Amino acid sequence: MIYSLYIISKAGGLMYQKDFNEGLAHLTANEYLVFAGTFHGVHAITSKISPVRNSTSSGLEVLEADSFKLYCFQTLTGTKFLIIADPTHANIDLVLRRTYDVYSDYVMKNPFYTPEMPIRSELFDVNIVKLIKQVGG
Repeated sequence: MIYSLYIISKAGGLMYQKDFNEGLAHLTANEYLVFAGTFHGVHAITSKISPVRNSTSSGLEVLEADSFKLYCFQTLTGTKFLIIADPTHANIDLVLRRTYDVYSDYVMKNPFYTPEMPIRSELFDVNIVKLIKQVGG
């Protein structure tokens, strides 16, 4: 089961947040913004502390807890897609890539969208919910 989706800008701002499980505790708007900024900072630090010499690290990709896993996909432009899911859910990498495809089709191709700003697109919302239902969210 997929619990939540977050999209974070390359500067660490929260661009999009959606919960897919009604049983989740909801955070305040400010707490979601703090989460995005904190994750952005942790991701930046983890990309620099690779234990392998002369290698480039992509940063934090999976954070595992007892009751969930947080997965991160960072695009070449620095936008981060986070999915919080049940630890037993399979193929999250594929879901992240398909989420990026939906983002590309319904957000980035929208001539009225300003990059790095919050996403306010009904078509994007509808297609994200459809995608999550298809993959068992």
